[in-house]
Amino acid sequence: MHLIQLLLPLYDNDDRPLPKALFSDVRRELIERFGGLTAYTRAPVDGLWLEDGEHAVRDDLVIYEVMAPKLDRAWWQDYRSSLETRFRQERIMVRAHRVNLL
Repeated sequence: MHLIQLLLPLYDNDDRPLPKALFSDVRRELIERFGGLTAYTRAPVDGLWLEDGEHAVRDDLVIYEVMAPKLDRAWWQDYRSSLETRFRQERIMVRAHRVNLL
């Protein structure tokens, strides 16, 4: 089983709030494809990284998680690319973890 996490920014690269419909669309798409979703939306997560190795950049994020028995890398790469276009981002973080259900 795989746990796939999508870290989605609340603001575009020009610091404009992204439309709520974007998030609703992603939720609907993931639920339809994977049969469920966990969303961490109450308190935005702070994402921090160094840009150009010097300047700290910050993002307010929400995290969506889905579980899948198999990891379809090609589908996820296409989906990530679609999200980057829709969310007007250079890169959207999508990560997968292998998990054991207890």
